[in-house]
Amino acid sequence: MRQTWRWFGPADPVSIDDMLQAGVQGVVTALHHVPTGTVWTPQEIRARQDAIAMMRDGSPSGLAWEVVESLPVSEAVKTQTGDWRAHVEAWITSMRNLHAAGISVICYNFMPVLDWTRTDLAWRRPNGARCMRFDLTDFAAFDLHILQRPGAVDDFPAELQDAAARRFADMPEARRTQLAENVVCGLPGAADRLTMADVRALLDSYAPVTDGVLRRHFHDFLEQVAPVAQDLGMRLCCHPDDPPFPLLGLPRVMSTEADFAERIAAVDLPANGITLCSGSLGARPDNDLPGMMRRLGDRVHFLHLRNVRRDGDTIPDSFFEDEHLGGQTDMVALIDAVVAEEAKRRAAGRDDAVIPMRPDHGQDILDDIGRGGQPGYPAIGRLKGLAELRGVETALARVRGGTA
Repeated sequence: MRQTWRWFGPADPVSIDDMLQAGVQGVVTALHHVPTGTVWTPQEIRARQDAIAMMRDGSPSGLAWEVVESLPVSEAVKTQTGDWRAHVEAWITSMRNLHAAGISVICYNFMPVLDWTRTDLAWRRPNGARCMRFDLTDFAAFDLHILQRPGAVDDFPAELQDAAARRFADMPEARRTQLAENVVCGLPGAADRLTMADVRALLDSYAPVTDGVLRRHFHDFLEQVAPVAQDLGMRLCCHPDDPPFPLLGLPRVMSTEADFAERIAAVDLPANGITLCSGSLGARPDNDLPGMMRRLGDRVHFLHLRNVRRDGDTIPDSFFEDEHLGGQTDMVALIDAVVAEEAKRRAAGRDDAVIPMRPDHGQDILDDIGRGGQPGYPAIGRLKGLAELRGVETALARVRGGTA
């Protein structure tokens, strides 16, 4: 695996120097300050590449921008309203500009309204570490009593509604405010910060977009962008829903292996691939991550390796982001499937035999606590995760008689 690291740009408290000391081989980033639906210009792309290429003291870092995460797909494209056609053209132009700059892998998602959802961004573990958590009762309290979404009562069983009402009644006002901010935090580093009014307006815009409609719109998008990526020799990799079940009455179309297989088949080109995120997909007990890697590995263009621990086995359910080798996903088995896929690619002579991977999220530990930065992206917690994942891969490669 190619060991990469997500960076949110010059304002990120985790620096290029920190990445080098962690042993990172490449950088994953995006132009978060560029408004969604507009073109990423060659000048903006070059400025980010230049920032990555330099350490604090002006020395060359030796690192390069290797994966884009994310090139956003606008809500207009997902709903096919307003200037959606112009937004698709801007996306394609951005892709061409990235290709001209030597970048060939683009991660994106097709989640309506929110790119990820958590109720706690710094949930305390028994050892004092902090992590992100999705608490289903807290989420129901938000949906029913803070957002007050019409129709929300139909989405929660009576037992959960009662628990949410009690939870909300016991919440101090500060916690209610924090819960709302946590839920709508969206993609870390995103330029947009959504208010309750924004969320309600966005939800209203999705009223006519059923599950089937969103799938059709996704296929329309892929039919326009994937052939261009194929001609350019680029790899597109869609990120799964996070968490992988419906929320806020919105459709979800990238939550299961069947969803992934359907998107791949919709435009059956090698460029049309997936981001296998073990943390997002692991929040469902029916997602077999090692099996998905074995069966869909041919189209896995990017890996997010992290782990979660669910409170139970219902869908949906509460979960928290565990240590990389903790949680309920068998990370050793998953990496073994990755090593096997890379061996197959080498044997076939593929130029993408080494799959880029980043240690996704991480618990805040040691000096991470109180340091600030993007939720889920501490320096030391991710370094610990990367070291563990690197050790697993090295051991498995040696057992198989190869090299990591």
